[in-house]
Amino acid sequence: MGSFNSAPKINNVDSQDDGLVLPAGLSTSALLQHVQQLRGGGIEQPALLTRGFLKPLLRDEDVADGLRCLQLNSVSRVCSAPVEGDDIRLLQWNILSQTLGQHNDGFVRCPEEALTWEHRKYLIVQEILQNQPDVICLQEVDHFKFLQTVLGSQNYAGIFFPKPDSPCLYIEQNNGPDGCAIFYKRDKLQLEGYDTRILEVWRVQSNQVAIAARLRMRSSGREFCVATTHLKARHGALLAKLRNEQGRDLIRFVKQFAGDTPLLLCGDFNAEPVEPIYATILGCDLLRLGSAYADVKLEREEVLHPSEDVGEFVSKSMKREPPYTTWKIREEGEECHTIDYVFYTPDRLKIKNCLDFPVGEQIGKNRTPSFQYPSDHFSLVCDFELLPPTENGKESGSGSGNGSDAENETEVEGSKHGSIQ
Repeated sequence: MGSFNSAPKINNVDSQDDGLVLPAGLSTSALLQHVQQLRGGGIEQPALLTRGFLKPLLRDEDVADGLRCLQLNSVSRVCSAPVEGDDIRLLQWNILSQTLGQHNDGFVRCPEEALTWEHRKYLIVQEILQNQPDVICLQEVDHFKFLQTVLGSQNYAGIFFPKPDSPCLYIEQNNGPDGCAIFYKRDKLQLEGYDTRILEVWRVQSNQVAIAARLRMRSSGREFCVATTHLKARHGALLAKLRNEQGRDLIRFVKQFAGDTPLLLCGDFNAEPVEPIYATILGCDLLRLGSAYADVKLEREEVLHPSEDVGEFVSKSMKREPPYTTWKIREEGEECHTIDYVFYTPDRLKIKNCLDFPVGEQIGKNRTPSFQYPSDHFSLVCDFELLPPTENGKESGSGSGNGSDAENETEVEGSKHGSIQ
């Protein structure tokens, strides 16, 4: 269930950014100023789309009504204050494969210059770093070494797992296969182990992948797991069923790895909330997850005590999802819908805030990608509080379930396709 492409593969490697050199010791704000200058080449460029968080957070004198402005030359960027303690800020984003976006995806209203890697790569960095996430989950990554270099300068470490039959490999100008990646902040989080999986459909490997990582808070020793995936794209009943089967395999993989540890499961599911996969994830007794964007405005009591009727619970959650996470115009027409999610364990993780999405007037009539935004998907940024275990639960560092430290160490050594730096 790969690309079903009879064309010969062009096995290029990730080398297009080998010449990148960054000044040593740059702070985040200094790095953002530096990459903005690199993007502009001395010419002023349009600013990134401005976004605010759904809930104001009053934290310190740098925060006004919960919004914080990072000055990037003459450009202001609005974001929330960084999280502290056992809080976790997660950024989930399909960053748009450079090879596919420029040569395959047919963004008919996006200027060619706005699709170039020289334009997009620093916007991607800016979108990620000015939100100051602790954990970064990305899809359609085909320039991992670039991200590894830039994010590494800010003390992030990363894991990358490519698709086995990436469609990038059938395009001459490719920079290697695209895949999923997880980055984490090394001064706050310790990697205890990770695993990767090529998702199966009816016991046959597909072309979609997943990564799961177990992370430990350095301050408290508490652990949580984060997993990310990118399910099969395109419309149709058969594709919806295929995605649902991939989701079932994803659940088995994640549950086996995470055990009873608090879980963040995110990605580009390529499925609107009405598709079966949404109900499969939320209705799964093995995981007992909620959807962060659907729950963020609920009272804590409502989150912890949802309807006992699974169908009603899923239906209500579905209606609270944002109206879109991607908005683009392709040859076949305009697409504006929600297909990206951050699922979480409500009894062990408290959702505190989510980054809102820009409105149509801000995005512009040509939608995304554009000079103001480097991907056809918007980033999802969520703040969570990692809670102590309940009386009937187990300490997150206890190594319960099938995701024990010993097994994780085995997976780190035995994973043939994943890379970790």
